[in-house]
Amino acid sequence: MKYVDLLIVGGGPAGLAAAAGARESGISSILLVERNKSLGGILNQCIHNGFGLHFFKEELTGPEYAHRFEVKVKELNIDTMLNSMIIDITPDKIASVLTKEGVIQVAAKSIILAMGCRERPRGSINIYGSRPAGVLTAGACQEYINLKGLLPGKRVVILGSGDIGLIMARRLTIEGAKVIGVFELLPYSSGLNRNIAQCLNDFDIPLKFNHTVTRIIGKQRVEAVEVCEVDEKRVPKKETAEIIECDTLLLSVGLIPENELSKKIGVKLSRITGGAIVDSDLQTSVPGVFSCGNVLQVHDLVDNVSNEAYKAAKSAAKYLKGEIKKDKYININPGFGVRYTVPSFTFLNSIRDGLEINFRSDNVYRNSYISVYFDQEKVYSKKKKILTPGEMEIVNIKNQTLSPENISVKVEFKEEV
Repeated sequence: MKYVDLLIVGGGPAGLAAAAGARESGISSILLVERNKSLGGILNQCIHNGFGLHFFKEELTGPEYAHRFEVKVKELNIDTMLNSMIIDITPDKIASVLTKEGVIQVAAKSIILAMGCRERPRGSINIYGSRPAGVLTAGACQEYINLKGLLPGKRVVILGSGDIGLIMARRLTIEGAKVIGVFELLPYSSGLNRNIAQCLNDFDIPLKFNHTVTRIIGKQRVEAVEVCEVDEKRVPKKETAEIIECDTLLLSVGLIPENELSKKIGVKLSRITGGAIVDSDLQTSVPGVFSCGNVLQVHDLVDNVSNEAYKAAKSAAKYLKGEIKKDKYININPGFGVRYTVPSFTFLNSIRDGLEINFRSDNVYRNSYISVYFDQEKVYSKKKKILTPGEMEIVNIKNQTLSPENISVKVEFKEEV
């Protein structure tokens, strides 16, 4: 049995930042477990730039961003286990770790969950047709091109407007493939506006909202797909069916937090985000177990992942020192226009220290206000030219002396004087 103060599950951007933050917060006994042969997670295949502008104040590629944290983890002498998979964790924080030498047991006083997320596969969206070659997720395509030097297709249709799909539309075009179009079921994009501009508009790649792929045609290899417009209930209009010849269908239809281990510990999960329900310390329903990064909520910027991981690490250090205080329980409720909030609840003493709330809108709203209410009193308001579900919003509430029963976050269209 190996004993540690803090066990970190996952060595991607969240796990690396959590490890560095934990050491800097004074935790001496740390073990980071990563199932792959190297640290960095998904960043290792994200060779485009645009990372680090907020956290490092300079523009980096994904591998460069990951390397910064790898170096820091090494300099801080943090114990890591690579090629090792945690196959079970009990509610009393004993983990079973599968290594090349066999299964070892690790007993931890606290845990940070940083397992990241996975792509939603074809099986979860039920497209009619056989199973020919040429149907793959955007992340798999990214790995083929960026890490293996393989072009998976020459005529590509992309279903879904997630950020990875948008980025791969540009990447495929640069590599010589023809991206016929990006089709999105919803009336808005789930990706960042900057990626629509830089990855689609700059390369004249069409993006059609309220459209979906209804059929895959081909036996050995994709030969074509059927695309339909959908109505307001997202039901395909058969009369709009169009056959598009292609050899590849790329799926960018959402991400799923990898919370299988969280369930084994007994962590309560949100039915909306798929991540853990946490308080303002990022502590889950299991005392001493914290969650951060894409396993908690799918982020749009890795810089925000790092900041959240540092916060989880700081909270874990407070927990180990017995400094987390829970007094008056206060719900944080998503109001009009708000799909969810992280955290889901807080405590009175946390409000005194300052409260950060992350959320996503449930639709596109223009010329609106983000408003936060403590019971019936508005304590925060910020005008936004546009709110989109593809971009996470962060609200910071400071210097509050009120003692509310409930906190609500909502979208409003008329600012009160």
